[in-house]
Amino acid sequence: MSTATIHSDALAQRLVDSGLRSTPQREVVYGVLLKKRDHPTADEVFARVKAERPGISLATVYNCLEALVSCDLVRTVNFERSPTRYCPNLRPHAHFHDVQTGKTHDVDLPPQLLEQVRAVLPRGFDANSVEIIFRGKARHAR
Repeated sequence: MSTATIHSDALAQRLVDSGLRSTPQREVVYGVLLKKRDHPTADEVFARVKAERPGISLATVYNCLEALVSCDLVRTVNFERSPTRYCPNLRPHAHFHDVQTGKTHDVDLPPQLLEQVRAVLPRGFDANSVEIIFRGKARHAR
């Protein structure tokens, strides 16, 4: 069984579990996000999908992205005053946003670090998610 088939089956099942159905448009949008994991905006996803499905509209891409987020297949990543970006990496991780290039990178977090972060919550509070965003620029080796 190919990786594409496995992703398609996982997508279809997750959508069904969320009360939605799998559509060719949702499949191509999800495939685009999995193919190049660079945290694209909806406009960037639209441009990539348009190459595969020329008749697709920006509204359809937005609707597909919303469906993928609502059934927990994709996460949104938001930076102040910037367009929403989309991340298919569902493992606990942080993001590094390079302010010089505009690129966003995943940063793996050790599970014990996440436990320490949750431990600083005030008594009586429980977080079901933690978002950590680093901002800066890449240091270039000399």
